[in-house]
Parts: sequence; C-alpha cells; structure tokens
Amino acid sequence: MNQPSEKRHEAPHDPLPFGAGLEEEPKRAAQPRTKRRGQRGPERQQTEQARADEPASPSEPLSPDELPFGAGALDDLQPPARKKRRRRGRRGSGEARETPEVQEAAAAEPQPAPEQPSEPEPPRRVRTRTRKAQPPEDAAPTEQPAESKPPGERRVRTRKAQPPEDTAPQAPSPDEPPAPIPQPKAKRGVHRVPKSTAPEPGERISVFKGFTLSAFQLKAVEAIRRGENLLVSAPTGAGKTLVAEFAIDEAVRRGRRVIYTAPIKALSNQKYRDFRDDPNVDVGLMTGDVTIRSEAQVVIMTTEILRNQIFESPAFLHDVDYVIFDEVHFMDDLERGTVWEESLIFAPDSIKFVCLSATIDNLDQLGAWIRELRTQDLTVVRENKRPVPLKHRLYTEKSGRFDLGRLKNVAKHELEIEKHDRAKEKRKQGGRRGRDRDRGRRPFRQPPDIRPLLDELQDEGMLPVLVFSFSRKDTERLAFRARNRDLLNEEEHARMEALQRELIEAYQLDEKELVGEIFQLARLGIGYHHAGMLPINKELVERMFTSGLLKMIFTTETFAIGINMPARTVVFANLKKFDGISMDYMRTRDYLQMAGRAGRQGIDKEGLVVSLLGPRDLADAPIQRLFEGNPEPVQSRFRLAYSTLLHLVAHMGRDHIHLAWDKSFNQYQHRSSSKKAREHNRIEQRKVVDAHLDFLEELGYFLPQGEEHGRGGLTERGRLARSIYGYEIQVTELLFRGVLENLPPKALAIVFTALVFEDRRRDPAPRLPERIWGDVRKQVDRLISQMAKVEARFGIPSPMRTADWGMTRPLLDWMRGASLEEIEERMETGAGDFVRTLRMTVQLMRNVRRAVDPTWDVHHRLEEALQLLNRDEVDAARQLELG
Repeated sequence: MNQPSEKRHEAPHDPLPFGAGLEEEPKRAAQPRTKRRGQRGPERQQTEQARADEPASPSEPLSPDELPFGAGALDDLQPPARKKRRRRGRRGSGEARETPEVQEAAAAEPQPAPEQPSEPEPPRRVRTRTRKAQPPEDAAPTEQPAESKPPGERRVRTRKAQPPEDTAPQAPSPDEPPAPIPQPKAKRGVHRVPKSTAPEPGERISVFKGFTLSAFQLKAVEAIRRGENLLVSAPTGAGKTLVAEFAIDEAVRRGRRVIYTAPIKALSNQKYRDFRDDPNVDVGLMTGDVTIRSEAQVVIMTTEILRNQIFESPAFLHDVDYVIFDEVHFMDDLERGTVWEESLIFAPDSIKFVCLSATIDNLDQLGAWIRELRTQDLTVVRENKRPVPLKHRLYTEKSGRFDLGRLKNVAKHELEIEKHDRAKEKRKQGGRRGRDRDRGRRPFRQPPDIRPLLDELQDEGMLPVLVFSFSRKDTERLAFRARNRDLLNEEEHARMEALQRELIEAYQLDEKELVGEIFQLARLGIGYHHAGMLPINKELVERMFTSGLLKMIFTTETFAIGINMPARTVVFANLKKFDGISMDYMRTRDYLQMAGRAGRQGIDKEGLVVSLLGPRDLADAPIQRLFEGNPEPVQSRFRLAYSTLLHLVAHMGRDHIHLAWDKSFNQYQHRSSSKKAREHNRIEQRKVVDAHLDFLEELGYFLPQGEEHGRGGLTERGRLARSIYGYEIQVTELLFRGVLENLPPKALAIVFTALVFEDRRRDPAPRLPERIWGDVRKQVDRLISQMAKVEARFGIPSPMRTADWGMTRPLLDWMRGASLEEIEERMETGAGDFVRTLRMTVQLMRNVRRAVDPTWDVHHRLEEALQLLNRDEVDAARQLELG
C-alpha cells in the first residue's frame, strides 16, 4: 500500500501545529503513456477502468520552453532578465524565428490564395500602438517542444497534471506541420464530414444560413473574416448567436477548431444539442461531469473548463482558432467572474476571442482592455435596437395595467388608501394590546394576486407568457394556482400527448411519469422551471416549451441566461432578487435581459413586459431606473484562486506574480482614477495576493529559497493542489494529513459530498449519530476549521467554507442502491439539489483522482466511490445521450 501518509515524518518546519510533512522518494524510471481518443457510450467505462491501471506520469519540473501556458501567453509577464535570455527561439508569437525544417514544411503545404475583396475596403483607423508582427493565417502553427525526460528519473508522489479524460491527442512537434484533424464518426455510427457554409474569401455576404444579416451582424462577421478579436453587445434576442455560428464556419473552412464557452452547464448542454443536430458541425462537450468527443472541431465547454485547459493542457489548444465567450458580462459575477479574466489573460496568443454580451454600459472600456491583452486587433460592435420592440407596463391590484407616465399619480393614490386601511385596522384592534400586536408586522401587504393579470393576458391572446419569480417555491406555487386553466385546444392536446409519449420513450422513463405533476400541468399548457428541479425535469419542460405547446411558464432568472426560449409576454411577479448578499431590487441589466425574452422575432410585432407592484414597490422600487436607465457597467471580480497562484508561482516565481495581477481588468478600470486612488487600490490588491501567498507558504506549498531552481518552486503539496480547481486546499490537506488514508469508498464519498454541499435552508441541520463516520467528520471539521483560522490570521477576506454534512443520510441510502423516489421523502433538501450536489461531487472526485499518483490506494478507492454515486439520475452523460 502506497499512500501519502505512510512515509510521514516530523518536518523541520511544520506548517500547522497539527500536521506532518512528507519525504520525497527516489526517482524511478518513467513509464510511457498510451494516447487515447475520445470515446462515447459504454466505451467510456472501459476507458476509465484503463486509466485506473495506468502508470504514473513523472512529476518533472517544466523547462522554460515547456511552460503550462499557451505559446507566448505569459512572455510579457517574465522578469526582464529571464525574458531577455528566453527571447531567442521563443515559439508561438509573431517574433518567433522559424527553423529551416519548419520553413520547408510550411512551403510544402498548399497555401490558399489570399483574400481578394470584391470592392475596396474603407480606410482603417490608424493605431499608434506598436503591435507584434503576426504570422500568416494559414502558416503551420508552432508549438513548444515535447518534454525531455532524462532516463531513469521519476517521482513517486505527484504527477504532472494530466488533461481531463477524453482530451485531445498531444500537440505535434514544432518541426513538423500539424497533422490533419481527424473526422470522427457522428452519433449512431453515421460518418459526419464537417462542411463550412461560410462564404469564400473575398465573397460579399449579406445572408448567412438563410438569415439576412443586420447592420451589426455584418460589421461583426467582417471583423471575423479579417481575423480580429470581436466584442459584441446587443439586446437579448437580437441575433448574437448567428455571429458565433459564422465564426465557427469560418474556422471549419480553414481546418481549425473552435471552443464555445457558456456560463452554466444548462446552456452548454443546450448548445451541444443544437450543434449536434446540425449535420455540418462536428461537435463535442466538456462540462466536468460530462466529456463527449473532446477532439471534435467544435467543443462546447464551461468557462471554468477552458481556464483549466489553459493551465493544465496547452497542447489541447494548439489548433484552436476562436474561443467564443457567450454572456461575457458574467465577468461581473461575484463567485465565478474571475475565470473569464484569467482565460483572457493567460490564453495562448494564437487564439482569437469572440465575446458576446447583453447590453452593458462600459463596452468601450472592456474592449480597450481586451485590445491591450490580445495580440490581434479588436472590433467593438454595439447594437441598442431590438428587432422586436418592447412595451413596458406596470400593474397593481387596484389600478390594473398602466404605463410609466401614470406611476406618480397611482402611487400617491394607492399609498393613501393603504395608509387609511392600516389605520382602520389598527383602530379595530384597539388600545395598547392592539399596538403591541402590531409591532413587528410588515408595514405593507403582500404583492397583489397575479391571477387577474394572467386572465387579462389570456383573454387578449397575449400568450405564451414567461412569469419570472425569484423564489423556487413561488414558481411552483404560482404554477399550481393556475391549474384551473386549460390553455390548449383539441388539436394541441393531441400534439402534447404525442410529444409526452415521445419524451417518455426517448428518456427511457417509466409510464407513471405521465400522471406526475410535470406532465399533468403540461397537458394544460402550464409549466414551471427552476434550478432546484431534477435536471431531467428541467429538460422535459424546455423541450415542451420549445414545441410551442406550453403557454404559461413560471420560472426563475436561469431561464433567461442564454437559453433561446422567447415568448410573446414577460411578467415580473416581483422585482426583488437575491444579489449574493441580500434581497434587493434587481439591476437594470438583469431586468433588461429577462424582459428581452418578450417578443418573438418573425412572429410578434412587439413584445409586452408587465411588472406586478405591491404597495411597498410603489413606495420604494426604482421603476424609472429599470425602465429607462442604462445597464450597469461590468465590474472586475478578479481574485486569483489558490490553484492559479500556484501555477503562476511555478511559472514565474513568487517575486514577480504581481505582474500577472497588473494585467487584470481591475487594475485597468482604476487607471482613470486619481493617482492616490490608483495607488490605494494597488496596495490593497497586493495585500490580498500576498496574504494568499503567505498562507500557502505557511502550509508548506513552496520550496525554501534556493531549492526552487529547476523545480518550479513548489513542494509536492503545491504540485498536487495546483491540479485541483475548487476545494484544492481542503482536499490537499486531507490527503497529506492522512485523514483519507484508510477510508472505504463510502466514507470518501461522504467527505467529498460534504465539501461540495451547501444547505440553502435556514433551519438547523439534522443531527447525525456518531456511528455515521463520526470520527472522520470530527477530523475533517477540525482540520478545515484550523486552516480557516490561519486564513483569518493572514487577513484573507473570505475564509474557506467548512464541510456541510446535511446530505449524509440520503447519500448513504443512494449508495446502498435506493432509487431517488425511495429516498426523496426522507430528504431535507429537494431532489434537484441532491442530484446537482452529487454531480458536483463526481466532478471533484474525478479531478482529484486524475491529479493523485495512481500508486496511492486512494486513487483506486476514489474510482469505487465514483461508481457508487454516478448512476441513474446522477449520470449526466447518460441523460445527455438519451436527449
């Protein structure tokens, strides 16, 4: 048995008072690795089993020419002395010198004729900024040389980070032209030959895929044809996706690859299905819990996966032409916005970006920052006009529907009535007893009943309608209160029944699902949709809505993020939502994105948006801002994760890590501030970075001064943690402190689930008996609690989250083989949250299993734990294949 704690000893400097370090074992001869191509269906299980038996990859430090970033991506972040030494022979940038072999190989390749525009192009704006010379588009891409491994050397404890399962083959040698991209087989054994529908170079374009391009689309596609980066801001439903599809076709025409990123997995899955149904697109998917044909020419993935590929597997990106950032304004997201910035900063110079965004205020500022980061030029395209105009209205119980011009009079009148009614009720209660009883009550009643408004919309033929509510329970409650409606005619009833039977067969569901609440409501033309539902149920609702047979759907804001499901009318059941800190009135940008789902292009002359107001809203809601204000600017949320910091330290050393921070959007946004404000921001941000680095040093993740030369500056702890994105410190310490040393697979699954799970309920967690792995829970809690105290001592603003054991009971039932229906009644949380948590756990465990040495026993036990979890509703790949 070879595990991380077996050769522990008392380290000279124990990073924490409760731990011990590890010795490095003698190096062993490296074992060759076999390359595999992506597999689908049942073959994936065989592939994972084969991986469990693979020999470990050596954990040799990377030489300067084998840095884990794209070619030339961080050259300008190097310390000046190192940069001078490395400048000669650097690959992948516009200044790289080609060897005679590369020149001969490039000359042997047939070169397409240069583009000949059919008419003179307008004069281009002259930039004063000096730019690097770019290689021709069709020149053979160059890559870093493969790693040179001295014979007879190998590390035992850690491995060099491996690419995710089913990733692309290794990049070709820079002395050879790239091999042609294989044309894989399509689903169900049909050989698919990707074919471009983009126009030939020089050909004028006004129509693409049957759509006449609008002015902003024409400007965008011309920038793509010139090989530039692109930033597009346009209202929801204006046709940004067509621009992305043009970039894909343009790359396919040149024999290159495209990565399409999305902020959420639901959008990634939908894009995968859309492209999968296109016979001209060779598509794959990578979302962490699902990997399908990662070697395809178009790969859909979440932005987190792209960031991980940039750091871990630069060879995977060697032939990528474009990265498409859908919903790039998610850079403003408090929790996940930093991955967009990291991807833009550290991606290889050869990659071009197509960034698509909802309407934002500081578009030019964002574009100027991207232009400064990337080698190629950038075109910014702004479109404010919607193809289908919107009509915004307000609604109250007493006044009915009215426009913004009547708001002041309606508010004055109804607030006087409300004040009078409250005074009358108070007099009825009488005396001090009544006043005491009134204390703590809300000064206003609840929002008005939505049913009269829905009656009006139904009578006026304004369906289908999307009703946005920002509470999961409210969406279901509102849907059930609408069960007295029957919104389908006889012909639509027949179509709905036929569609439901098709879905039952396609997703291999039990016939009894037909009498479940999802299908019963749908047969009335009604549905609900929120993030707490089972993934399969969300998918069923989406399929039924896109068929045009759901006329009234109650949903949270996730339905508006990128998913192309417009309606004739949008109704806001309330205007307050949780902003990550508290309940507050939504931002103008959020309102416009959700309101933009009203109005179907080519069907409706205009879309209708109605906001339901209660007395409190009449007094406090910023209606003028929501209706007529500018969308908020995108703010940087840049904060380097521990794993990113470890990668940067290994690449450039701790002393120069601030050079990477200085390229962030945060620093760029503060340039316009006063000198004093800029200096204050710089000092504060450096304090945060230094605090994280000091914390990592305290835990023993860095080698002592003088020992880091040629070893990347990281200890074995550091090399392991940099390969785990998310919970990297907790997992690494649990491994190296021996907490996971002898745990059976079920206990491992419980620990990893506790790290991921976050209970949304306010009620106290149910008590768990000590016999349910009580000692393990205590060890985990004690270790994470002590690390959080160390973070607090260094002044880290957001200490790591502790484990939450609230999912333990249903998890044990699940691992015993119980069905979701059997354990759903005993769960304290919803079934959708249960499945989502287990899918996140599966993703984390796969990541850890890939990062640790295969000779560790925990490597094999993690695989056994994965098999216990990843079945039935939790198996995301199976659901996606069925759909």
